[in-house]
Amino acid sequence: MKTALARKALACAGPLILVNGDHPLAREAAPELEPVHPRWPQVLLERRAARQLTACIRAVGGGEDIVPVSGWRSRAEQQAIWDDTLRAEGEAFTRSYVARPGCSEHESGLAIDLGRAADEIDFIRPDFPEDGACGAFRRAAAGYGFILRYPAGKEGVTGIAHEPWHFRYVGAPHAEIMTAKGLVLEEYLELLEEHPPRRPLRFRSGIYEFQICRLEAAEGEGASPRWGGCRQISGDNRGGLIVTRWR
Repeated sequence: MKTALARKALACAGPLILVNGDHPLAREAAPELEPVHPRWPQVLLERRAARQLTACIRAVGGGEDIVPVSGWRSRAEQQAIWDDTLRAEGEAFTRSYVARPGCSEHESGLAIDLGRAADEIDFIRPDFPEDGACGAFRRAAAGYGFILRYPAGKEGVTGIAHEPWHFRYVGAPHAEIMTAKGLVLEEYLELLEEHPPRRPLRFRSGIYEFQICRLEAAEGEGASPRWGGCRQISGDNRGGLIVTRWR
């Protein structure tokens, strides 16, 4: 059983953490970062997310057509982007397309903005169409742990305008479940509240069988049931731990 302090830290880390205006990062994140590609060494993501992004782009043959525009940002960089956009575009535009410092997924190292290769790319709203390599990436993304984070029609849930260029790494099998059910991260985490350890969400993907449950961080990871196979634990930044088991 982890100490209370360690459990609190764990509840604010992992691929399923919710980062938005109502659930800011408790402190500046310090993920283990690496470049998404040698051609763009300045664009960084959390290690697993970077490798899965690279694999997905390679799988769809998008190496020449898909450009990583913006990955991990420091708190200071997010503040500068907020301030600059506010001055240039005004408050309504800024609130629609830029998260306040501390409330941006980019600070977690789990979010990436992608654009179609072009001579000029809009940093705030890059073009990422539905066809070609970009469309192929969209269709393949869930298999590599990524979701379209801000889809059209969910603005009232996410608090962010439709951003067809913004993808978020949540890992397997969560991306597949969310995509299949048409859920954004906020809705998925609410769904998991209905699945405590005694009644896990069950999901099969390929040869793997998954069981997913949520417990309060105060309970500690030891409260999750024993089940043979592998296990992953992620905080949700809402006071809970998401335990995923598979075999």
